[in-house]
Amino acid sequence: MINTKDILETIQMIREENLDIRTITMGISLWDCVSDDPGRLCNNIYEKLTRKAERLVSVGKDIETKYGIPIVNKRISVTPISLVGGKSSPEDYLKIAKTLQKASDELGVNFIGGFSALVQKGMTEGAKNLISIIPEALTETRNLCSSVNVASTKAGINMDAIALMGKTIKRAAYLTKDDNSIACAKLVVFANAPEDNPFMAGAFCGVGEPDAVINVGVSGPGVVASAVKRAGNCDLSELADVIKKTAFKITRVGQLVASEAAKELGVPFGIVDLSLAPTPAVGDSVAHVLEEMGLERCGCHGTTAALAMLNDAVKKGGVMASSHVGGLSGAFIPVSEDAGMIAAAECGVLTLEKLEAMTAVCSVGLDMIAIPGDTSEEVIDGIIADEISIGVVNTKTTAVRVIPAYGKKAGDRVEFGGLLGYAPVMPVKTESPARLIARGGRIPAPIHSLKN
Repeated sequence: MINTKDILETIQMIREENLDIRTITMGISLWDCVSDDPGRLCNNIYEKLTRKAERLVSVGKDIETKYGIPIVNKRISVTPISLVGGKSSPEDYLKIAKTLQKASDELGVNFIGGFSALVQKGMTEGAKNLISIIPEALTETRNLCSSVNVASTKAGINMDAIALMGKTIKRAAYLTKDDNSIACAKLVVFANAPEDNPFMAGAFCGVGEPDAVINVGVSGPGVVASAVKRAGNCDLSELADVIKKTAFKITRVGQLVASEAAKELGVPFGIVDLSLAPTPAVGDSVAHVLEEMGLERCGCHGTTAALAMLNDAVKKGGVMASSHVGGLSGAFIPVSEDAGMIAAAECGVLTLEKLEAMTAVCSVGLDMIAIPGDTSEEVIDGIIADEISIGVVNTKTTAVRVIPAYGKKAGDRVEFGGLLGYAPVMPVKTESPARLIARGGRIPAPIHSLKN
């Protein structure tokens, strides 16, 4: 049962501490849209999306009005398009991308995700064709998001796919150079990508999902920061308990919204993703939570330990609040979307290397990080490989969303606007891993992947 007292208390958090539902995401399977005729495939996709998600935005607005809970985004995720498109040519995949954008425009959703490929163990011709056209697809659309899963604990790391993604990211940056290389902000490279993630840019509707499903992503770092501040000078065990109880209340709101949305739309409720997703707004920062815990500045020594405790407490509180927790679930550390992270990066305390260490204990990975525009493909490949290996070895999801900002150098600033905020361009090591990348092949799966 939903505890009314908890909900009312959380409504107070909404008014004062920036709590919101970051997204209602409807996952829609496109398996029954498959056709060997590209035109018919596009027509099938458009028809199904506009039929299944016809009321998504209106239902989201009704729930906002009914409960007074802000729902920031209404989104759609679809079956990875490389699976649906099969042997389609790059040009046909571009037509599919534009069809997805057309459906997005018709429905009024904020983002549509799933222009994706799963290549952790190898690449089909269709996957290669889709990846080859990602830069153009993200340049010629507004709301489309793309992801590529290049590794898993079970399969190992596909280094050929990583090398391809370095080229893809550089081209996407170039094609949108007059718009701060914004296409790269809509592209993420994964290890162990979850099939029920409601957050962009990595959302897609996995092969084991139903025909349509509602997944909800909550937020609330401002709420947690306030709770930590109120707790005062208690010990870390007590502080962990405070965070757990706060995460429980936040997740209960997500459970309520997810259940209501699923009921109204007549589709199954999938999961609540209980990630602490920050925004550039003052008072809505994961970095500020860590600083309230006792750090002088996010990124200083001790940051990884504090983040590990925060992430664990959020998960423990969240799983008690919903029977179906999934997606990424934990704490996000996107540099451009978090006011505290931005400040820490601008003053040089938070570095790329420290962020990489932090990703071993948080939800996802190197997220929304601007790097110099002249960073080579091979260095980007190395950044991806390092981060992806953390996910593979630790049996967790990790990801990379970097923006080589065309024409920018370390110390400059890149403005994205909205929830994407702005990012200081962070320095990278320029020594090249080219010989390692050029070896190609797969890094084998770790020994602990053999669990059958």
